[in-house]
Amino acid sequence: MHTARRTHGFTESVIREMTRVADRCGAINLAQGFPDFAAPEVLKEAAVRAIRDEVNQYAVTWGAPRLREAVAASYERWYGFEVDPDRHVTITCGATEAMVAVMLALVDPRDEVIILEPFYENYGPDAILCDAKPVFVPVRPGEGIDLDRLAGAFSPATRAIVLNTPNNPTGHVLTRSELEVIGALCQRHDAWAITDEIYEHILFEGEHLPMAGLPGMRNRTVTVSGASKTFSVTGWRVGTIVAPEAASDAIRKVHDFLTVGAPAPLQEAVAVAMETLGDDYYQDLATGYRIRRDLLISSLVGAGFRCRPPAGAYYILADFSELSREDDTTFALRLAKEAGVAPVPGSSFFSDAADGRHLVRFAFCKSENLLLEASQRLADSFIA
Repeated sequence: MHTARRTHGFTESVIREMTRVADRCGAINLAQGFPDFAAPEVLKEAAVRAIRDEVNQYAVTWGAPRLREAVAASYERWYGFEVDPDRHVTITCGATEAMVAVMLALVDPRDEVIILEPFYENYGPDAILCDAKPVFVPVRPGEGIDLDRLAGAFSPATRAIVLNTPNNPTGHVLTRSELEVIGALCQRHDAWAITDEIYEHILFEGEHLPMAGLPGMRNRTVTVSGASKTFSVTGWRVGTIVAPEAASDAIRKVHDFLTVGAPAPLQEAVAVAMETLGDDYYQDLATGYRIRRDLLISSLVGAGFRCRPPAGAYYILADFSELSREDDTTFALRLAKEAGVAPVPGSSFFSDAADGRHLVRFAFCKSENLLLEASQRLADSFIA
């Protein structure tokens, strides 16, 4: 009998399973990171207009020209470096497809891919789907990277390192000094930096610095981002890749055979939003999330969790060890069923489940009213 060799050992997405748990038991879903509030009106109107204008057939496989041009302009606007929309930009079906397309294009069997943990749950499986070996480097939540330990993880087999900044689930924002050391290691070992920067505009502390902007890294960095988090449209599945020309050529071939292309009318709408929304939109986005962060942090600390305010993204990784001796999955399920608030078990972000057994992750990409209701449920619940 044939077996699914490349997916052996995979588990179903814990994050999406917790959404189903929340739906079944009527819990407030602070597990999966999708907003419950409206996307910008200009974005929605542009999508409606594109559909009515019959932008309903295949776009160019690697992305509608208007959106690729808008992406290139955004890198000049925000980070001050030039991107060629025809040679460097690829549009994908979300950042999730972007990450696996990049890996399949650039990583070969038996290569090693370094992944900092805790990590977004797709990164390890992405490497395994390439028949590569994920090499996990622990980063203690709330602390910076142990750069000596990271240096020791590089080897002659290292093909790439995956970076996520701001980070899901910890909220850590990579500092310039961390990025410079990582960049030097990539250059020394001839490795790619694959950076997931989907939360680039949800920042509370520090500065978002694209790895591609550092000296010597432009031609060995692939930058992944997208519309989902910035415009609150996680269901639209419009992702972006910026890469050197030779890498783009390879990535586009993989992308073509994976999905052909992202939704054409939604690409037009995202382009309109990128062209027209001003600095005030992005400032308000970060300010609104800061308010939500502070609200949920206060509630979690008041309920007995140990956690630190994230510097970016919209998640809080919380330690519940002073509340319960249960493992993270049992605790998360009980919290959903009996307190009516659903988090994600922390073990889903670690290669060794034991490292996350005392942690759960909460998403605060919800309306303030819903977060207030979740806070009240936590205050009223037993959870001990």
